[in-house]
Amino acid sequence: MADYDQRAQRATWPRTTTVDTGAIDQGLRAYMLQVYNYMGFALALTGAVAWFTYRTPALFHAVTQTPLAYLVMFAPLGIVFYLSFRVHKLSVTAAQTWFWVFAALFGLSISYIFAVYTQTSIARVFFITAGMFGGMSLYGYTTRTDLSRFGSFLIMGVIGIVIAMLVNMFLHSSALNFAVSVIGVLLFTGLTAYDTQRIKEMYFEGDGTVVTGRKAIMGALALYLDFLNMFLFMLRLFGGQRS
Repeated sequence: MADYDQRAQRATWPRTTTVDTGAIDQGLRAYMLQVYNYMGFALALTGAVAWFTYRTPALFHAVTQTPLAYLVMFAPLGIVFYLSFRVHKLSVTAAQTWFWVFAALFGLSISYIFAVYTQTSIARVFFITAGMFGGMSLYGYTTRTDLSRFGSFLIMGVIGIVIAMLVNMFLHSSALNFAVSVIGVLLFTGLTAYDTQRIKEMYFEGDGTVVTGRKAIMGALALYLDFLNMFLFMLRLFGGQRS
């Protein structure tokens, strides 16, 4: 099968080159599987750290009730920026290590959900999110529609909801909170398809093994963020709070 974007094929391969589509498909599948494996392991690590933090009173108090909470909140953002600008200079092993550190820190930062929402509702929303993510990622992988034209709109939308969330920290408006949550789910659902297609197209640039390994990590980071943000916004909408 050869379900990749024909534009990418023409841009990557000279006209005089005979393309082994079977080899490309096999390589693409292995590359995407690597991306999803990285993402899945990171999600598992985040969940384990979040649960362990919640179940350890002293640690939970430190990351929620002391100035350490600000470090835990902003450190993952710093790692994202660091990887985005420096990943091309890192070895694959170093990039992986930073990714695992990021996932662990993110687990610390979201440990509060176990104190706010019931475990049953967290599990329910997680599986609903997984189904939505899987469907949209599959769409992004298989569609022949060019989703790149939606990229700027989606990124601007994310910036918009971040600003709205900051504003609502002072307004405490339930209506704005609901609107931000709904828009957040829609935006990260769209970003899941967009990022999956972008990750797929990056494979056809034909880079070496090291560069491809770095791309797999950055692709996993993008999908990880799409999934977790979608999950957290869904939790705000449908999570059952503890009494």
